[in-house]
Amino acid sequence: MKLATAIIVDDERPARRELAYLLKVFPEIEIIGESDDISGAVDLIQKGKPDVVFLDIQLAGENGFELLERASGNFKVIFITAYDEYAIRAFEVNASDYLLKPVDPARLELSVRRIFGESELPVPKTSGFKYNDLLYVKQSNNTAKFIKLDSVVAIHPVGNYSKLVTKDGNGYLVLKTLKQWEEELPGKHFIRIHRSGIINLEFINKFEKYSGNSYRIHMLSIKEPLEVSRSSASKLKNLRRQK
Repeated sequence: MKLATAIIVDDERPARRELAYLLKVFPEIEIIGESDDISGAVDLIQKGKPDVVFLDIQLAGENGFELLERASGNFKVIFITAYDEYAIRAFEVNASDYLLKPVDPARLELSVRRIFGESELPVPKTSGFKYNDLLYVKQSNNTAKFIKLDSVVAIHPVGNYSKLVTKDGNGYLVLKTLKQWEEELPGKHFIRIHRSGIINLEFINKFEKYSGNSYRIHMLSIKEPLEVSRSSASKLKNLRRQK
């Protein structure tokens, strides 16, 4: 891992101290400054030109996204927050990663290794899910719940996360890639239709061909039709014939 400089932006001093402590295990990362507000962070970025900014989203009277509008530079951003409802917007502004508080040391290591181009940590092998299994998912305000796998209509990629959409229309962010889901989901019920997602065969409302050789699929609780690749369309037809 190459030598890199970093700043920490968080309005709570204990949170800054905790993150700085966790980052001590990476001798290649030098923390060159800390700030508790946007203005101070902008000054640090202009003067220090850090390689990475560890940024809280909810600052006192401010929003961490404002920093990206006011600061310029070639730096990576890792959002660190207690709230997971900002994850989709974080990846829309090209954040390198999104960590929830309290920060898990192993998750932080994975994030650091990813942004500096090192190989990812090994993904634990699993025996795969059963269709009636329960999934543990986090919600906002540090709450969590169990949802049934057979209630999941579709899974979409969101950076290093994925978004699960259930039949009641709710969405949940999970730290798992589409590739991992492909390896763990029961193939009898789930199929990847495109790079944009995986769908549950039980909740298909309509599967159609349109515009030449293009295909799309309409799913329960999802307003817009989803694109289907040509190879997935062929596989999907075979699976539906078998059902």
